[in-house]
Amino acid sequence: MHYPVEVFTGKIQDYAGSRPSAIAKVQVDGELMLTELGLEGDEQAEKKIHGGPDRALCHYPREHYRYWAQEFPELAERFVAPAFGENLSTDGLIEQNVYIGDIFRWGEALIQVTQPRSPCFKLNYHFAISDMASQMQNVGKTGWLYSVIAPGKVATDAPLALVSRVSDVSVQEAIAIAW
Repeated sequence: MHYPVEVFTGKIQDYAGSRPSAIAKVQVDGELMLTELGLEGDEQAEKKIHGGPDRALCHYPREHYRYWAQEFPELAERFVAPAFGENLSTDGLIEQNVYIGDIFRWGEALIQVTQPRSPCFKLNYHFAISDMASQMQNVGKTGWLYSVIAPGKVATDAPLALVSRVSDVSVQEAIAIAW
């Protein structure tokens, strides 16, 4: 299967009520270079917990935005990609059907699912919901992270294509184990 993808990058900026963050990402178009540390032009403010070889990309399913808009109808306009600070968003890939170790081709690159995303406290400030990060964990709508196993050029119009499944542990199961 092929999954059309929206792509987002962000720059570190001061964040009201919190430490600097690159959570406020913007959609990008065209061709980008994907390295072992992520997309060209994308930054991470706190490298101990964001970014690095095992967390080079963050993926958040587009389906989850509908869920959050229903949970918080008074804030529904905030729940549009890339509000969760993700680099990638798709329809059709969710924690239940993505597995730890899955390898996807994206343009020239190969990316591998490494772990569920551990939602950062900065999401609480970003949405003005004091326990947003905890709620994401509790309902299992965290998204996941990738490592880049083969860097290369990627294009925003190139879909993700699953090329290998090496595990029977879904991201959903990994979330249940972790939290």
